[in-house]
Amino acid sequence: MKQPFERVVHEHAATVLRVCRAVLGPHTDADDAWSETFLAALRAYPQLPDDANMEAWLVTIAHRKAIDVTRERQRRAVPVAEVPERATPLPEADHELWDAVGHLPDKQRKTIAYHYLGGLPFAQVAEILGGTNAAARRAASDGIATLRRHYRTDSSLNTTGDPR
Repeated sequence: MKQPFERVVHEHAATVLRVCRAVLGPHTDADDAWSETFLAALRAYPQLPDDANMEAWLVTIAHRKAIDVTRERQRRAVPVAEVPERATPLPEADHELWDAVGHLPDKQRKTIAYHYLGGLPFAQVAEILGGTNAAARRAASDGIATLRRHYRTDSSLNTTGDPR
């Protein structure tokens, strides 16, 4: 028997937000992708099999919503006289990590987001991003190595190859 959707949101909200922020950056687009992820999930939840991997399913939806937000971002041009304030500024300690993650090449950033933050196995990451399992492992390894060189407080990073 499925648990209530409200409980699904409570259990996986932080993971989905981390994935969205790692893919899109720490701004409101990630928050929008997070919201769109759970709206889409709510619509599809009744048809989801009872034994489905909930976290992997949500991360896959978040990946697709992040792609949608990226496409929309490329189409919109909003000229403003002043840069608006951020709705949810990150703490200083996290800002350095997000900057370091944001400077990674696209495939490395997404691989780290989906594997280490989203909990997906490398085979599923390879399926989402295209390529092989070995290429996904290599991209994650290269990304973690780059983060270690530029971001020294690695207590939140798991480099054993196991998600979180």
